[in-house]
Amino acid sequence: MTGGSKRLEGKRVLITGASTGIGRACAILAAREGASPIGINFAAHPEEAEETARGVQREGALPILLQADVTIEDQAQRMVEEFRARAGGLDVLVNNAGALLQRHPIENMPTELWRRVFALNADGTFFVTRAAIPYLKQSRGSIVNITSVAAYTGGGPGSVHYASAKGAMATFTIGLAKELAPYGIRVNAVAPGPIATPFHERFSSPEQVQQFEQSTLLRRLGRAEEVAEVVIFLASDAASYITGCTIDVNGGMYFR
Repeated sequence: MTGGSKRLEGKRVLITGASTGIGRACAILAAREGASPIGINFAAHPEEAEETARGVQREGALPILLQADVTIEDQAQRMVEEFRARAGGLDVLVNNAGALLQRHPIENMPTELWRRVFALNADGTFFVTRAAIPYLKQSRGSIVNITSVAAYTGGGPGSVHYASAKGAMATFTIGLAKELAPYGIRVNAVAPGPIATPFHERFSSPEQVQQFEQSTLLRRLGRAEEVAEVVIFLASDAASYITGCTIDVNGGMYFR
């Protein structure tokens, strides 16, 4: 964006799972668009979170590193409270933390794997959001959830657990938008398709990645920055009449 006012000028933004990939791209773009401070949540690998923080600083914003496992209720609560105390409030929450963990067929999927995937993608979003609502009421802020095209397609090979958890997040977005609208809080989601992030480096073979590329109309993986652009739009006043919506960023992989 060039010229004119910045889209998130003065907004206090908290992003879960912000050490790499889409979360990092959101943090850096939020800083570029005038947000500060920016909460960078991470569960492990502080060196990756510090790299995000350096990117935020280069854009002129103040990063706040927040180590917390959002699947643990008390840690999620403390993380939100720490950000609010250090930032003086909260205007935008981006629920980005989530992962596939492991591809596995349902027939012999360990119960623990199912529960861990739901904990990371759905429970963590619930815990953080619940903790953030009192502060978002004060600011009449906004929430952006990161779901997935898998919520609508059922996911790729061995990812029914992940697709189901992301489907829960998509429904959560709609219900939460209804519940929080009286307080002036908007709630939306972004559903990425295949994006070139560490996600596919960990969970997809080169052959699967090629198949994902060919399944899009644009014949390529998306970039994390392309997802971040939509997140920042939804968080900004430019989307002031949008709530309860999920925007697809999938290169034409799937239509709803």
